[in-house]
Amino acid sequence: MAEAKSLFSLGYQLAIVLLLLVVAHDGTQMAMAQSSTCTNELSNLNVCAPFVVPGAANTNPSATCCNALHSVDRECLCNTIRVASQLPTQCQLPPLACGTK
Repeated sequence: MAEAKSLFSLGYQLAIVLLLLVVAHDGTQMAMAQSSTCTNELSNLNVCAPFVVPGAANTNPSATCCNALHSVDRECLCNTIRVASQLPTQCQLPPLACGTK
């Protein structure tokens, strides 16, 4: 049971990250979204959406998703996640606290 909860939590966290990445691509003022290379790499992650949304029937990413993730520069992805994690506070919301196993 705890493992299922952990998998749901991980799926939920990945869905939030993917959503934030898509939002970054769609024109937010995030610093990393200003780099066209980083923006293009992040937009390519849209193919991973079916595998990370909570309740997804298939959580095993496709080869296309894995290839898209592999092609994203680590600094681009890490900086985007770092900036995205600051959004709740900047919007006067509680900080994002995702549980882990």
